[in-house]
Amino acid sequence: MELAILLSLAASLCTATASVCQRLGARRANDGEMRGFDPLLVFRLARQPAWLLGFASMLAGFGFQITALRFGPLALVQPILAVELLWVFGYLVLRAGGRQARWREWGAAIAMSAGISAFLRAAAPTGGHEHAPAADWWLAGLGAGAAVAIAVAAAGDGPPPRRAACLGIATGIAWGLVAAVIKELSSHLTAGPAAIFSTWSPYALAVTGAAAMLLASHAMSAGPLAAAQPGFTIGDPVTAILLGTFLFGEHLGTSPAALAAEVLGLLVLALGVRTLSRSELITGPPPRPAPAGPGPVTGTSGAATP
Repeated sequence: MELAILLSLAASLCTATASVCQRLGARRANDGEMRGFDPLLVFRLARQPAWLLGFASMLAGFGFQITALRFGPLALVQPILAVELLWVFGYLVLRAGGRQARWREWGAAIAMSAGISAFLRAAAPTGGHEHAPAADWWLAGLGAGAAVAIAVAAAGDGPPPRRAACLGIATGIAWGLVAAVIKELSSHLTAGPAAIFSTWSPYALAVTGAAAMLLASHAMSAGPLAAAQPGFTIGDPVTAILLGTFLFGEHLGTSPAALAAEVLGLLVLALGVRTLSRSELITGPPPRPAPAGPGPVTGTSGAATP
């Protein structure tokens, strides 16, 4: 169990690096002005070096995650991956020399840590089996697919914050399903490549992973990060916990006190994510308003621009 925790923390560090790099690449490629659904967006982003570095970090995180799921249940591994946002926050605080972080942001970081700890202590996830029946996988896939479709449809062509929030939720659900497929795949690792590629899980992972990455790219390009991040951070572990219980029979604490603590932990985590994702350290400073009246427009460097 301790090894699964350490591997999960390593995975979250890699995904935090990927998140920073891919957001930078998405911002440069689209400048937050994308509307509609572009199936070729990933290929356009791949021309950005920062996005490619993020993709490489994401692959490393995937390696740590699949190994962590070999040694621990979904309900343990996926909530720990939520500390990705804490790694991003810590990096940005260090980059800023610690001067820009306010008490509210530090409180949000503490709330996230406390929420994850409270949930894991109360849930005490254990047990579970390595494989799920095909019928259960079909039900899980159809249910997750329907939830993603509803979230994408809700995004529509509305204002950027709503599109980003809805696509963030869709992405979180998709990543939760990807984690369940990874859990299935991890059970074949010790049998060698021939056994791995003779099962359905690597092919399902390729499809669901590509779909989740496409959704994530659209969510990061559709609107403000503060709107998309809660869906990323909360939708993934909640979906994974539900699928871990349904597919693999993982056991969580079910006493009234344990259930209350689990719900409270997730709510505290969600509050911390919501607050921290709105920090200017995460989102960047708001754009400077253009000066009123005629005359040249002054850029952020103070030089006049045409």
